[in-house]
Amino acid sequence: MNTVFRIRLAALPILAFGLIPLGAYAQTGTTFFHVRDLKPGLHGTGKSVFSGAKIESFDVEILGVLENIGPKQNLILAKLTGGPLERTGVMQGMSGSPVYIDGKLVGAVAMAFPYAKEAIAGVRPIEEMLRVNETSAPPPRPASTAFSPKSLLPSGNPGEVMAGDSRMVDIATPLNFGGFTESAVAHFSPELKALGFEPRQGVSLGGKVEDRMGDPKLVQPGSMISVELMTGDMSVGADGTVTYVDGQKVYAFGHRFMDVGNTGLPFAHSEVIALLPNINSSFKISAPKELMGVISQDRSTAIAGTLGARASMTPVDIAVSRNGRALDRYHVQMVNDRFLSPFLLQMAVFSAIDATERTVGAASLTVKGAIELDGQREPVRLHDVYAADAGSAALASLSTAVPLAYLMGAGFDKLKVRKISLDIEASETKKDLQIDQVLASRREVRPGDTLEIQAVMTGQNGVEVVRSVRYKIPVGTYPGTLYFTVADGMQTNILDLQRAIYAPARSPQQLVDTANRLRANDKAYLRVWRNEPVYSAGGEDFPDAPPSALLILSAGTPTMNRNAKIAEFEIDGSGMAVSGSKTVQVEVKE
Repeated sequence: MNTVFRIRLAALPILAFGLIPLGAYAQTGTTFFHVRDLKPGLHGTGKSVFSGAKIESFDVEILGVLENIGPKQNLILAKLTGGPLERTGVMQGMSGSPVYIDGKLVGAVAMAFPYAKEAIAGVRPIEEMLRVNETSAPPPRPASTAFSPKSLLPSGNPGEVMAGDSRMVDIATPLNFGGFTESAVAHFSPELKALGFEPRQGVSLGGKVEDRMGDPKLVQPGSMISVELMTGDMSVGADGTVTYVDGQKVYAFGHRFMDVGNTGLPFAHSEVIALLPNINSSFKISAPKELMGVISQDRSTAIAGTLGARASMTPVDIAVSRNGRALDRYHVQMVNDRFLSPFLLQMAVFSAIDATERTVGAASLTVKGAIELDGQREPVRLHDVYAADAGSAALASLSTAVPLAYLMGAGFDKLKVRKISLDIEASETKKDLQIDQVLASRREVRPGDTLEIQAVMTGQNGVEVVRSVRYKIPVGTYPGTLYFTVADGMQTNILDLQRAIYAPARSPQQLVDTANRLRANDKAYLRVWRNEPVYSAGGEDFPDAPPSALLILSAGTPTMNRNAKIAEFEIDGSGMAVSGSKTVQVEVKE
């Protein structure tokens, strides 16, 4: 017996549905078929592209309606036949394919059963897709704010509907990579697949999108489009189908892309090169062509955008060299999106390194660069060294993208990234130093005395580096214990990052200042401090604050810790990655 009838989906009743007046969208001449009027056994047609840019029809039989599968959401169950569907089933890239009954638009092909023997699809009602531009549109599906230790991509799950023992899921969105290494695609694939994407390298053609606006008449219901996240020497694009065109407005996919809500993602007209049948999920091999407009809404039931508009893109330049000899240079444009941009930068840096550098064996990477921001005189400067026996590309790419995630996630809508420039110097030696000892010339001092602090750092092949700092005990220092801590940049940054969490920046300038105060990891830092309360507000420390000042501070968002910094000194690390932390105590006498 057919699986669908075994789980009795065709017998589900039809829910009366009337969320928005569909007549409001009738100005294009397209009329709509209400969900409440659907009955099992009705026949219609669907539209999609199976070859080139030609829109072809396939047959649709309504099996029933799955009621209340989500907040104010129904799903129409339908059987698709005709054309290539007998051998391919429901394909990746068909998301958004419009379905019509008696010439009236019902909705978009959006979901399917994995490994199904027949092309049984879930059709998203057009009523729900149109809501993405309404003020009552549901917010983006909440995703975990935690990031994977290997990726800056927020975690999440593709949409799914349980039907008996069977599971219907959003049709996976083909994510085509051009110019990336296979290792880079494989490294990030688990996170991408968890979000409902199907990463593919080498099965999409024409990776570089033409940088011109195409004829909007090419975008029709059933047309293939590609949402372009990155273009240039490296490209990332997601394929799907247009459901409905209302003047300059375009609705597509029938499910979320990434569910980021308000956004600005360019999309291009796309052509199908071939179809690849697959037991799990067949897919279209496609090639993006010229730009067509901008996707401005990405919600759980559809994506929507505008024809003829241009998206704001961020130019990224990455230069890779080894031992002073230039190897490769990459020029790309990526979307300016607070969630997507850091992840795209991470992928691009990983691939640029992986293209020429070894992944197993001792290696060091020095990354220098700048993030330029609109309206800011000074860029955010990047400068760090990464050394490892394996996985240096993963470490460097994640760490390089973190500052961008910090800047774009701070909540300042007017803070736009203008340009990112990176220079990556590689070496096949492990350039690292471990802080081994911290020595004080004296254990007891008096105000006015000069103390010498020695930091002993050790590295590969018995390398030992000794650095000295002379510190004069300030006149007026009261008796007690002084702590001298020599630590790497990451550990020294922790206190500043803690302050940033509890007292976030109140202006873009303060945000940039905080980012530029973070220490590089190719140096050690000597911190002189006492175990006493210190209040922080506005990014500044206030040790020994009088009661009157505390009253003022308490009106804002001050934070308190018991690490009152007296002085800080930079210790040269000879261009190597420094790690570790050591502390020595000195007693101040009267």
